[in-house]
Amino acid sequence: MFKKSTLVIALTATVTSLVGCNSDSSTTTDKTQPINVLQYVDPFIGTGFNGHTFPGAVVPEGFVQLSPDTHLTGWHSSSGYHYDDTTVYGFSHTHLSGTGIGDLGDILFMPYSNDEQHESSAFQKTNEQASAGYYSVLLDDSGINVELTATPRVGLHRYRYPENQPQKLKIDLGHTLNEDWGGISLENEITIVDENTIIGKRISGGWAADQHVYFVATFSSSIKSFTITDEGQDVNGSIANGRDIAAFIEFEPSKTPLEIKVALSPVSTSGAEANLNAETFDLSFDQARRHAEQSWHNSLDTFQLKGGTETEKTIFYTALYHTKLAPMIHQDVYGQYRGMDKNIHTNPEGKTNYTVYSMWDTFRALHPLKTITEPERAVDYALNLIEKQKEGGLLPKWELHSNYTGTMVGYPAVAIIADAMIKYPDAFTQQQKLDALTAGIASSTWHPEDFQDWDQNLLNKVMTPHIKYIEEIGYAPADETKESVSYGLENAYYDWCIAQIAKLAGSDPAYNTYMERAKGYQRYFDFNPAEYTEHRSTGFMRPVMLDGSWRTPYDPYNAEHETGDYTEGNGWQWTWFAPHDINGLKSVMGGETAFRENLDALFNAEEQEGTADMTGLIGQYVHGNEPDQHVPYLYNYTTTPWKTQEYVNQILGEFYLAAPEGIVGNEDVGAMSAWYIMSSLGFYQVTPGSSTYTIGRPLFDEVTIPVKGGEFTITAENNSPDNLYVESVTINGKKLTKNLFFDHNEFKPGGNLHFVMSANRPQP
Repeated sequence: MFKKSTLVIALTATVTSLVGCNSDSSTTTDKTQPINVLQYVDPFIGTGFNGHTFPGAVVPEGFVQLSPDTHLTGWHSSSGYHYDDTTVYGFSHTHLSGTGIGDLGDILFMPYSNDEQHESSAFQKTNEQASAGYYSVLLDDSGINVELTATPRVGLHRYRYPENQPQKLKIDLGHTLNEDWGGISLENEITIVDENTIIGKRISGGWAADQHVYFVATFSSSIKSFTITDEGQDVNGSIANGRDIAAFIEFEPSKTPLEIKVALSPVSTSGAEANLNAETFDLSFDQARRHAEQSWHNSLDTFQLKGGTETEKTIFYTALYHTKLAPMIHQDVYGQYRGMDKNIHTNPEGKTNYTVYSMWDTFRALHPLKTITEPERAVDYALNLIEKQKEGGLLPKWELHSNYTGTMVGYPAVAIIADAMIKYPDAFTQQQKLDALTAGIASSTWHPEDFQDWDQNLLNKVMTPHIKYIEEIGYAPADETKESVSYGLENAYYDWCIAQIAKLAGSDPAYNTYMERAKGYQRYFDFNPAEYTEHRSTGFMRPVMLDGSWRTPYDPYNAEHETGDYTEGNGWQWTWFAPHDINGLKSVMGGETAFRENLDALFNAEEQEGTADMTGLIGQYVHGNEPDQHVPYLYNYTTTPWKTQEYVNQILGEFYLAAPEGIVGNEDVGAMSAWYIMSSLGFYQVTPGSSTYTIGRPLFDEVTIPVKGGEFTITAENNSPDNLYVESVTINGKKLTKNLFFDHNEFKPGGNLHFVMSANRPQP
C-alpha cells in the first residue's frame, strides 16, 4: 500500500536561522522588560462585526496562517472566521486578514472519530483560546481538543482524541473560502507516501486566478487505513488527481496526542520538504509554540509603553500584531518563488519575495509606519514591488500569491516605493531608482498593445481606461468609466509620487510631466460661490462627463459600490483626497476660511451609511474605510489645529475597542491598525511619498519605538483623558510652533518628541 518515503531527511537549515524562529537557547533576553507584551495581544479583536480578522496561529510575516474556518460563504467569509459563529468546518493553512474579499483557505484538516463528524462540529466560545502564535478549541461533536501553532512555512497541529475513540482525519484539498467571488478548485493532487507522510498540491482560481500551494504533511502516529475521494467518489490506490480531492485517514490507536506538521511551498512539494526540514526538523509542538511566542515577543517588545489603561495597551499591541501579518514571505527556504510571470525564480540569500500587498489600504499608514520602525523591511517591500513589475510588466495594485487581482484604484504601489525612496535614498542604487521610475511610468500609461497575451478583463482592471482618458483629455469621464472621481483623484496623487521618484532618478522631463499630471484633481472640483451655501450640491469633487459638463442631478451622499462615481464612498469623503497638494486644495476651495468651513461641514453632516464599507461615522467622515482617514489631520493646515486633537481623540476612543467587534470596519491587512498605532503615538503622515509628519493627540505617557540605529521616545507631560489638547510640542529640543509638522530625519536614535498636554482648548 505504501511507497518508501522520498523526503529529504537531512537538516537543511538550523532552526536558529529561521525568520521568526529561535532555538531554546535564545529565548531569553538581556533587555529590561517593563511589561510582558504578549499578555496584551488578543487575536479575537477584529473577528466580529466587519473586522474580518482571523484568530489562528501565525508568526510575524509567516506564509502559513493556520486558522479555523467557521464561515464559508458571504462577506464575513473573507478571513474564513467570524466571531458570531459556533460551527467549525476544519482548519486550513492560509488566510487573509481583514479583507473585504475572500480567498485562500488552502489544505483543510478536520479531525473526527466517526463518519458523522468529518463535515463540521459545533464548539463553545468558552472552549476556544487564541494568543500570539497559538490557537485551541474543543470540538463538541467529537470531544477532540485541537491545538495549532506555526513557523513561517509550517503549520503544526496537536489533536487530543477521547480515550478509546478512533483517531481519524479528513484532508480536504478542494475546500475554498471564496465561492462567492468565483473561487474554484482547479487541480488537486495527493500521494500517501508512507505510514507517516502525505504530499500534495492545490491549484485554485478566484480572486487569485492562478494560485498554487504545495504541501508535505507528517504524522506522529502511523496511518492504519485511508480512503481517497474525488468529488465524493472513491479512488483506488494511494495517489489521486482531480478537482476536488479529499483523503480520510484513520491512525493506529495511541495514548499520546497526534502531532502533525504541514509544510507549505508556493513552488513544489520538494520545496515544502525543504521547508519542513529546515523549520521543524525534530521540533515538537510545544517547542514550536515557544518559538512562535518568542518570535512575537521579539517583534512586539521593540515598542514599550508607559501610562494608558490596560485596555488601551491591549488595543495597541493587538493593532501592532495585526500590522505584522502581511505582506508575508512567499518563497521557500532556499529562495525559490513563483513570480508574477508564473515562472519559478530564485532569490539570492538576503533577498525576499513577499505577497499579500493590500496597497490601496496600506500605503496610507502601514507602510509609512514601517519606514520609521522597520526601515530595512520598508526598503525590501519597495524593491520587491519593483521586481514584480519587471516580472509581470505592470505594478500590482492588490497582489495575491503572485497574481494580479486588479482590485481597487489606480497604481498605489508607487506611493509605497516613493515613500521608502524619499526617506532612504541611499538605500537604493541609481539603477534601482531608474527601475522604479520605469515601473511607475509603465503602470501609469495606456499601452494595452504590449499585453495582448493577458486576459482582457484583467488588463482593464489593472491598466484601466481611466489612464487613457487622463492622458487624452486630462480627466476620467463619468459616462465612460466607473468610479471616475476616485480614479481621477488617486491617479493625480500617484502621479505626484512618480514625480518624486523621477526627481530622485534625475529625470527632469518625467518630473515635469508627472507634476503637471498631479494637478489633475482640480478638474473634479465644483465650486460656485453663489450656490455653495444654499445648495451644498456644489463644493464637492464631482463627476465630469465626456462633454465637460457635470453629472446632473448630483447627490454628494450617493454611494454605489463598484458601479457609481466613487470607490467605497461618496462625494463627502472623496472631496478631500489631494494629500499631495493640501495648499492647492485650499486654494480651489476658496482659501483658508472656506477650507476650514468645509471640514466642519464634513464632520457635522448627517450620518448616512452608503455601502457596507462605510462604517464608523462622525458626520460624513468615515473611519471604517480608508479614503478619508487623513482628514482629521487636515485641521493642522488651518488656524484650528485643536480640532485635529479632538477628532483623533474621539476616533481612538470610540472606533477601537478591546473586543471582537473592536475594529469599526474591515481591518484591511493592517491598515486600520496602523492608523491606530501612528495616531496613538501622537503623529501621522498625511502624504506618503513626502518626509513630513504632523502631530495629533498622543495616547500614552511615554512610548519607546525602534528607529534606524536605535530607539526614539515620545513623551506626553500632563497626559490624561481630559487633557487632550496639545499646549506645546518639541522634537529633539526644537519647538514646533504654528506649523505643527516635522521631518522624517528627526527620528534619530536617542531622539524625543515631547508633548505638554492641557485640558484647555488653545486659542487661534
